Amino acid sequence: MDSGFDTVFSMREYGVEEAIFQQHFEQAKTLFRHYNDLFDIYNDYDGLPNIKTINDNAGRQAVTVDPVIIELLQEAKTFYTFSNDTFDITSGALLNVWHTYREEGLALNEKGEKGKLPTLEELSEAGLHKGWDLVEINVDAHTVYIKDAAVSLDVGGIAKGFAIEKIAHALQESGAKCVAINAGGNVRTIGAKPDGNAWSIGIQNPGGAGSLFALRVPGAHSFVTSGDYERFYVAEDGNTYSHIIDPTTLYPARRFHSVSIVTSDSGAADCLSTTLFMLDYESGLKVIDAYRKEHPQEMLEAIWIMDPEQVPDNVENVHIVTQYAAVYTDGLKDALVWPQ
Repeated sequence: MDSGFDTVFSMREYGVEEAIFQQHFEQAKTLFRHYNDLFDIYNDYDGLPNIKTINDNAGRQAVTVDPVIIELLQEAKTFYTFSNDTFDITSGALLNVWHTYREEGLALNEKGEKGKLPTLEELSEAGLHKGWDLVEINVDAHTVYIKDAAVSLDVGGIAKGFAIEKIAHALQESGAKCVAINAGGNVRTIGAKPDGNAWSIGIQNPGGAGSLFALRVPGAHSFVTSGDYERFYVAEDGNTYSHIIDPTTLYPARRFHSVSIVTSDSGAADCLSTTLFMLDYESGLKVIDAYRKEHPQEMLEAIWIMDPEQVPDNVENVHIVTQYAAVYTDGLKDALVWPQ
């Protein structure tokens, strides 16, 4: 059942009675739905100004919002800088064009027909309407104002991970000590498993059900994957088009099948997985290095799933799994469990 963010929310907690677990689970679900409503760009909610409210008032007036929206936007702006302008939530106009064609395409695909593609003219025009210089954030007044009526915010690359991180902190404040949260593949662990074993996370097989291999990391971490196997449609040219749009090309990114991030903060992991999915491998490594320098105490590792012929030259950490190549950062050498 969809609990928010168009995904299923699940949670495991160890070492507590059923009644305590139910309290924590209801708290987490309630917060997950609340953050969904706050960060929604498609629906209105009575008495709750959200991202859609900000977009609807672009070019007209500032909107007073919950401070957590301000916090979300500020974090997104930070990652805009980290990504050398690649991760850009102000590109909502461009993403909305693709959203419209994707939704129509999915409906046509269900009927056995192929979807249409937006024209380059449509994409080019929408791609012009973006920029953080057009977004005014007043932290003290809790207001957000978009100065250009054609500009809109799309927080799909950060919202779910950001929400899960908030929920993890709320659960810890409520006394939770050993928890695993899973929201459509966004996994956040709290504490260590009672038996001392590492948490085991499967890396999705892009071509079908199940996992390609497993990742085993002890302690509290976030695991987030961005992939081309979710929310894609088949277009009239016979190609598939995913939901992750590269603002530099105006088209869905096509370099990799997925990028998975392991780090402490789920919001950061969400941003980083989206960013690295759009960038080439070498540029992605530079983003990782920049983030590590700013957060020297945090673990940050990545896994790229790609076609074998796409593996860059001189890459040492690569493993062929079925028809895919898994490329990974040094810190994961002993954490990956390959199929026998």
